[in-house]
Amino acid sequence: MKRILFIMGAALMLLGGCSKQAAQTGSADSGSLKLWIFTDEIGEMVEKYYKPAYPGVKIEVTMTPTDQFPNKLDPALASGQGVPDVFSLEADFARKYIESGLLLDITDLYEANKSKILPYTVEFGSYNGKVYAMSWQAAPGAMFYRRSLAKKYLGTDDPKVVQTYFTDMNKFMETARLLKDKSNGNCVVISALGDVMKLFLGLRKQPWTVNNKLVIDPVMEEFLDIAYELHDKRLEGRVGQWSEGWFAGMRGELKDETGKPVEVFSYFLPTWGLHYVLKTNAPDTSGDWAMISGPASTAWRWGGTWICAYKGTKNPAAAKEFIRY
Repeated sequence: MKRILFIMGAALMLLGGCSKQAAQTGSADSGSLKLWIFTDEIGEMVEKYYKPAYPGVKIEVTMTPTDQFPNKLDPALASGQGVPDVFSLEADFARKYIESGLLLDITDLYEANKSKILPYTVEFGSYNGKVYAMSWQAAPGAMFYRRSLAKKYLGTDDPKVVQTYFTDMNKFMETARLLKDKSNGNCVVISALGDVMKLFLGLRKQPWTVNNKLVIDPVMEEFLDIAYELHDKRLEGRVGQWSEGWFAGMRGELKDETGKPVEVFSYFLPTWGLHYVLKTNAPDTSGDWAMISGPASTAWRWGGTWICAYKGTKNPAAAKEFIRY
């Protein structure tokens, strides 16, 4: 999971002759910005494109590992000292900041650009009718399966035909049992329960908390029933997401606790999962993968990066223009 964070300690140095008011508000194409990120995606865009387009803006980029980002940002926000002008937020922790009251209202940016933006990314970055974070990404999910295993156990690797085996969760479970039976227990439908959980998270109608009370959406109870059967009947690889076993399954190298080889039929991944997880960790199985929508009855997504600005930035015009750009 990739996380990007911008921490900006907002100092604005305008060219000579600026008024006191101008020094407080700044401009879109001059002054300075501090940016904290947790992956190099935005950093590369800044170096290759933003800086040449806005030579009058002095931008200082600091990259902090994703797992350390909240611990670095929280004290700055709490004290109001050294807070970045602009920073990125990873989907797993973004809402904490979007609802904090500490971010710059960028609803006007959304209104001016809404025809170009997927609605779900705006919904995620909004709170109480205002937009506080926006994303240039979208991370829809899909089911990636091994063509060789599909041919071996289903008789075809044609995505249109394979999809008929996974049209909904009932068919998914039916096919999981089929794969186990035809492979004499060697082939599991997925390696980790966390993969299929993403589908159910996308089906929820209720958030986890309502009026400060925990809410368990019925669809998550359905997930627990399915997860129990997958685990109990050994229809999944019994490894955790992001573990070495999870990656080994992609390479065709997973083994169970007795040392017996385990074939992993599929992985549920988003767009970035294809490029940064599957391609990176399974080079030897390149060309042996195909993609279908799988059993999800509605679109689901996994992760993403949002950009926001600090409410107290001394250069809101440049911060907004950076986000728009």
